Amino acid sequence: MNIKDELVRHYHWLRVYGLNDSHSGNASILDGDTVWVTPTGCCADTLTSGDLIACSDAQIGRGASFDARLHVAVYAANPRMRAILHSHGPYTVAMTMDNEEFVPADFEGQYHFGRVPVITIPFEAYKETAAERVAEVLAEVPIAVVRGHGVFAAAETVNLAYKWTCSLELSAKTAFIAQQAGKI
Repeated sequence: MNIKDELVRHYHWLRVYGLNDSHSGNASILDGDTVWVTPTGCCADTLTSGDLIACSDAQIGRGASFDARLHVAVYAANPRMRAILHSHGPYTVAMTMDNEEFVPADFEGQYHFGRVPVITIPFEAYKETAAERVAEVLAEVPIAVVRGHGVFAAAETVNLAYKWTCSLELSAKTAFIAQQAGKI
């Protein structure tokens, strides 16, 4: 499977498994000097690899995701990364609404992350500041949350970015259930 098809498959899975709605989130993959990014407002159920938009440091392709500049900035800040997934996992978003970081209570979350930074970016400043802020954090850790918005996972492969995304959502869900049961 080529890397563009692999990106589309993983982006679709984010929708299928409840980490995005039909038209939310975005994704990219680095292929040489080209960053292939999902189109703005695309439908995860109908997206094809032919719909991906070519971007680079020099130019953001017309119709690319609102977060395309953020994706390009993350690759520039951390050259090891080859894939980025942005999702809106409901448990992760809910469990990070009032913290500076999320510390998983479960074994797997502690093993993979230890802690997950939560970045506060006011809605009105998102367009101007998100690319730099998220890229700075993802240069140090593989996954971070923008408070009230969602998760950005960067990895050497799209499958690893997907693993981080799913692992964090399960950790947040586990923490939520444990809080409801009075266990933490």
